[in-house]
Amino acid sequence: MAHTIKGKKLLLARVRRIQGQASALEKALANEAECAAVLQQIAAIRGAVNGLMAEVLEGHLREHVGAEGLSAGERDRELDQVAAVLRSYLK
Repeated sequence: MAHTIKGKKLLLARVRRIQGQASALEKALANEAECAAVLQQIAAIRGAVNGLMAEVLEGHLREHVGAEGLSAGERDRELDQVAAVLRSYLK
């Protein structure tokens, strides 16, 4: 988890922006905003979440899967874990 600890401040800032976007979406729906505005907000949230996922995933791959000194078994377990998360994320 070293990569999430090192980038903790930036990752939390991204999560807070996503929370703000979700709150804006909720307000737009409550205020019966135009469909196009609602769709745009949904697209923005999806893009922000995808960016966050990509950043954390890249850090995990570099720090854990690509770490020096891993045995073949450890590397396989790390790869299986990433594959399972990706399958879940892409559903």
